[in-house]
Amino acid sequence: MWQKLAGLVSGSSVPEVNLALQGGGAHGAYTWGVLDRLLEEGWRIEGVSGTSAGAMNAVALAQGWMDGGAECARQSLADFWQAVANSAPFHMNFLQRIDPNGDAAMPASMHMMQAFTKMLSPYQFNPLDINPLRDILQEQFDFERLQQECPLKLFIAATHVGTGKVKLFRNQEISEKALLASACLPSVHQAVEIEGEYYWDGGYTANPAIYPLIYNCKTQDILLILLNSLEPEALPRSAKGIASRSMDLGFSSSFLREMRTICQARHYIGASSARAWLPRGRLERLLERLRFHLVEADDLADMNGISKLNASDGFINHLHDLGRNRAERWLADKGPSVGRQASVQIERLFT
Repeated sequence: MWQKLAGLVSGSSVPEVNLALQGGGAHGAYTWGVLDRLLEEGWRIEGVSGTSAGAMNAVALAQGWMDGGAECARQSLADFWQAVANSAPFHMNFLQRIDPNGDAAMPASMHMMQAFTKMLSPYQFNPLDINPLRDILQEQFDFERLQQECPLKLFIAATHVGTGKVKLFRNQEISEKALLASACLPSVHQAVEIEGEYYWDGGYTANPAIYPLIYNCKTQDILLILLNSLEPEALPRSAKGIASRSMDLGFSSSFLREMRTICQARHYIGASSARAWLPRGRLERLLERLRFHLVEADDLADMNGISKLNASDGFINHLHDLGRNRAERWLADKGPSVGRQASVQIERLFT
C-alpha cells in the first residue's frame, strides 16, 4: 500500500532503491530475511553493492531477478541459503535442533576449529583448498548469464592482498572466484587468485562499498542493510565479547570511514549554502540528492561472534525469520519515506 501512495506523490509507480549489503558470515541469512520481505513489496532495484555474505545475497538476488523478477529473486535467495544449511555438518544440525535460537549449543568442534586456525595457516591444514562454498556457487549461479544479461548493477568487494586496496568486481567480472574472494577469510581459506592477483575478504576495505552506488547509479535512495551494530548496548567485558566486538570493528572500519567522509562532504556543501550564487559541481549535486535509509540487525547484537560460523539449518532459518520481522517493522515505520525523503540522519550515526 505504501508504495502506491509514494508513487502517487512522486509520479512513479513504485519506489526504486540501491542496496548496500554488509557481510557477516552465516548472519547473512538475516539479510536474506530482510530482502525476502522487501521483495514482496514490488521494489525496483537499480544497483546492489555487497561484501562477503552480502555479496552472496547480491548475486543470489540478481540470479533470480534475471530469471523472473522479485518472486524468482526470493526463491533464488531461499535456494542459496538452503544449500548453505545443507552443507553444514550433521552433528551441528542435530545440536541446533536442541537450541536453534543462538550459539549456546555450538558444538565443541567449532570452538576447536577456531583455536586450530590460530596455530596453522590454511596452506597447512587445507593444502587442497577444499571449500564447500565453491560447489554451492557452481550449482546455484549461472555466471555467464549474470555477466551478459543481469539488469541490475552489481558491485562485489574484495581486498587485494598485496596493496590493501579494495577491488570491485562489476557485472562483466562476476564469477565464482570473485565471490569466493569477497568471502575469503585468510585464517580459514587460501587467498583467491584472479588473473595473477590475490584477494582476501572484502570486509577489510569495504563492508560494503557505498561510492559505486553514488557514482554509477541514478537512483537517489540507498538502503543500508547492516549486520554489525552501530551502537552496541553494553561494553563487552568477557573475552568472547571483546573478541567479537573487535572483529566487528575491524570489518566495519572502512565502511564507517566512508560514511563519515560522505557526511563531512555534505556538511561542507551545507555550510557553503550562503554562497548560493556559486554554481554547484556534479559531485555536490550528487551528494545533496542522496536519501539514506537503514535496516540494522539490532537483534543480533548479543550473539557471540562465533555464531557467524554456524550454518546449521535451524539457526539459518531463525535468522531469516528475525530479518523478515525486522523488515516488517521497518516497512511500517520508515517505508513511506523511500522515494521522498531520507529516513535516517546519517550525520548523527557516523560523525
